[in-house]
Amino acid sequence: MDETLVYSPPPLELWGGIECTVNRVGDRVYDQLHAGGHHERDGDLDAIAGLGLTTLRYPVLWERTEVTPGRHEFAWADRRLARLRAHGITPIVGLVHHGSGPRHTHLLDPQFPALLADYAGLVAQRYPWVDLYTPVNEPLTTARFSGLYGHWYPHHRSDASFCRALVHQCRATQLAMRAIRRVHPRARLVHTEDLGATLSTPALLYQAEFENERRFLSHDLLCGRVRREHPLYHYLQAAGVTEAELAPMRDEPPPDLLGVNHYITSVRFLDDRVEHYPPLLVGGNGRHRYVDVEAVRVCDGEWPRPHELLLELGRRYPIPLAITEVHLACTVDEQIRWFYELWRAAERSRRLGVDVRAVTAWSLLGAHDWHCLVTRPTGRYEPGAFDVSDGTPRPTELARFLAGVARGTASHPALDRPGWWRLPARLLHPPITPARRPSSRPELEAIRSD
Repeated sequence: MDETLVYSPPPLELWGGIECTVNRVGDRVYDQLHAGGHHERDGDLDAIAGLGLTTLRYPVLWERTEVTPGRHEFAWADRRLARLRAHGITPIVGLVHHGSGPRHTHLLDPQFPALLADYAGLVAQRYPWVDLYTPVNEPLTTARFSGLYGHWYPHHRSDASFCRALVHQCRATQLAMRAIRRVHPRARLVHTEDLGATLSTPALLYQAEFENERRFLSHDLLCGRVRREHPLYHYLQAAGVTEAELAPMRDEPPPDLLGVNHYITSVRFLDDRVEHYPPLLVGGNGRHRYVDVEAVRVCDGEWPRPHELLLELGRRYPIPLAITEVHLACTVDEQIRWFYELWRAAERSRRLGVDVRAVTAWSLLGAHDWHCLVTRPTGRYEPGAFDVSDGTPRPTELARFLAGVARGTASHPALDRPGWWRLPARLLHPPITPARRPSSRPELEAIRSD
């Protein structure tokens, strides 16, 4: 009797994460774990374990641990990782999350990669059972906010500083994993980055095309793809990144898993109709004046949906994927709808052959001051699966929904209605059909037809 063996991928997993940014603005360091009280509450992890998730992105952050040069305080991390281990939850340990390291270094410091590698080696020695690491979360986003837009320390605004910060973070990731693997040879790298795209009016297609190529740059650096034929090779060279710096980056192993962080704001629209916007929103590139807004607020036609972006990434890189951040600052019903949309996008991508392993409920304990990109302490709080506004984690309807997802029963009355991003009322600016979608390039046409 003939038997046909059919590959059946493992079930899509539910992962979780805690918003843990430690970023510097001027002389002030802003710590989300202190802002939300998680630093003081060991019991939060018991509540999170009750959701039934398998894996948790969890911080053992460099800034919080190396309090003075050469002096490390691991007691907090010791307790927390031991508690996760007792619950049977696999941690993905993060070392830098939108930060620039302790005060004795920064993203433009040539010693930043080696210093992070030294710290990573200490973490691996202390927790040799930890398998998964994210040495630097979203290096491209952090480089943009710190070196190109000037929001975060060191507050630079130049292509040279952006490229330098990005290369330093990516090299730091490689050297950190090398140090970790000296202790734990089978340790795996989970590289996380924002998953988005840029649309535009006809006049700004050139800028949108550049940004759509740039969004893959951290992936390409870590996968050893930045060679002379790379579309941004000469851009990096003009910004001061040398071939001697890029060459050794091609010799390191690629990430074991690409983590994609996707928000309703991740797809952008560049609009040169500046008369329709407040002057405060208007910027430019030296050639055109324009605004950079959320595509969902201005596009009346189609824009790249989450499954299309996953397909594009999966076809570009033969590496397993996971959605490593899903969060929406809105009502709990809208949070449920947004998570479910990303869960369905992952399932659809899997059916089309993309190896998506998990979807991560991010900001389980909520987030503080992200409406202003954590540039000033306003006290504004947005709940997640738990509301900690009164100092204790109270489960919301999102928590109950996620527990159902973990059991294989993703249902909730909120799913009977579409999310606000699918309704006409979402448009806050004069609507426009994008001049060209990123997937209109010939090699990407198949994605939209799937």
